[in-house]
Amino acid sequence: MDLLEYQGKQFFASYGIPVSDGAAADNVDEAVAIADRVGYPVVVKAQVHTGGRGKAGGVKLANNTEEARTHASNILGLDIKGHIVKTIWIEHASDIAEEYYASFTLDRSAKAYLGMLSAQGGVEIEAVAESNPEAIARIHINPAEGLTEEACRDWVVRAKLNPAATEGAVSILMKLYNAYVEGDADLVEINPLILMPNGQVHALDAKVSLDSNALYEHPDYEQYDATQPRDEREVQAHEKGLQYVGLDGAVGVIANGAGLAMSTVDVINQVGGQAANFLDIGGGASADVMTGALEVIIHDPNVRAIFINIFGGITRGEDVANGIVEALRRVQIDAPIVIRLDGTNADEGRAILAPHLNDKLMMEPTMLDAARRAVELAAAR
Repeated sequence: MDLLEYQGKQFFASYGIPVSDGAAADNVDEAVAIADRVGYPVVVKAQVHTGGRGKAGGVKLANNTEEARTHASNILGLDIKGHIVKTIWIEHASDIAEEYYASFTLDRSAKAYLGMLSAQGGVEIEAVAESNPEAIARIHINPAEGLTEEACRDWVVRAKLNPAATEGAVSILMKLYNAYVEGDADLVEINPLILMPNGQVHALDAKVSLDSNALYEHPDYEQYDATQPRDEREVQAHEKGLQYVGLDGAVGVIANGAGLAMSTVDVINQVGGQAANFLDIGGGASADVMTGALEVIIHDPNVRAIFINIFGGITRGEDVANGIVEALRRVQIDAPIVIRLDGTNADEGRAILAPHLNDKLMMEPTMLDAARRAVELAAAR
């Protein structure tokens, strides 16, 4: 789950990380009241799940009540790369002496947490990495050991931050690491982390991605899940508990497991087609799950063929087959369906499906064969 900026700042604040005084608003009067309370000048920021807000007119400085009202009126309802602004964040403008970059994420290849810190903040870290990789100080952290203050202080020194920022930076980085671990985050990023003329250090921006699989441990994360951008297809899938991402192709994909679903999308591309979606039904393939998946797939008018790709591990082939047969009794499907069933008890599953095969329900022995057939069928309709 990718948090909006104001949500990220509230998340940071809950772990003691200093952020600018501000609040979110969804109407002009509320925005003006916040601006009057935090004190001018203020920054009025659009809250959307995309970049380029400043260039689109979604970030404005207001020096008084009249300007705050004008900017709030103009930004609310603004279309930024297809995202309509429904919420704005108003915060007291900060005096900035220097800008830094700080983040924590997971380095899978190193099997460790990765911290990145740079004295060159306020710009995309990718640009810094390309133009001056030496400007980024990295630290790998053993999850079992955690980040010590000593290691953190050494990290700050290696990043060549202004010595005046050392104490404040160490304090914030320790809290940011805590937020990353305890908050079950995939990424926490502050860009920029600022040093103010008075020597104080605080987070001027917040980029936070939380692990949606940890929702059960954090009931309050439901508020973040509710603001995730989803199209109509994704909303329907989410309500059914399915992992779904809408794409632009003509072949609907149903697979059990995220890895297999991604591979299925890749193979469809490999044989000259394009997937209409990524849909992972997880470890089960019951009639209810398969019915829900098919209902989501056919809700997309661009789908011309459906590829059901199942590899049984714990899930047995006969259970998958029975689930598919029952689902097809419940859902009216016009698009042809191609099935590839392999793994545990696959022969039994194929035997169950065999009597139901026709020109609308086909079965292929391999993933590549099934992908080719699905792409051909989609192109023919």
